[in-house]
Amino acid sequence: MEKPLGRALGAVLLLVSTGVQADNGDWLLRFRVVDIETQSRSSPLSGVDVQDKVIPEVDISYFLAKQWALELILTYPQKHDISLNGTNIGSVKHLPPTLSLQYHFLPDARFRPYVGAGINYTRFSDVNLAGGTLDIDRNSWGAALQAGADIEIGKSVFLNLDVKKVYMETDVKSAATGAMVTNLKIDPWLIGAGFGWRF
Repeated sequence: MEKPLGRALGAVLLLVSTGVQADNGDWLLRFRVVDIETQSRSSPLSGVDVQDKVIPEVDISYFLAKQWALELILTYPQKHDISLNGTNIGSVKHLPPTLSLQYHFLPDARFRPYVGAGINYTRFSDVNLAGGTLDIDRNSWGAALQAGADIEIGKSVFLNLDVKKVYMETDVKSAATGAMVTNLKIDPWLIGAGFGWRF
């Protein structure tokens, strides 16, 4: 009896192992519309503000295991108007790819909530401030926090709701001397909705 029992136990372990392996390598592709709600603060020069904006966004998630995934957020450089005490002083573009590690609470349910944390890198470009008299640091690194849910609406098709807090800042400086004028914290909320396909 021991040998059949051992073979049966081995078969069960093989099936479980195969099931775990099947979860690894799953991809989830999402398309969202995202409302960027900036939370601008500047010091020591106050009153610098960055325009809110609605943008398209694509993200790709790779499931490391059933409940764990890596998500990479991609978009194209976005142009934002910059104002000082309500007066427009120019514009800047930024490209903010973000990589997060997510935990999915109910990976087999129809409603699948998740949380995530990661890192954001923002590259600023096409700076046009105060007629060229001002410049900014072109690189920003910061944390990103996330909560959301995928809601299954069809076979491998999901409605997605997602909220992120991204920590983003740069120094505004004199274009002529490089002296810092003010530190600008943008720290936007990203509120998104869209659709996803798992494959």
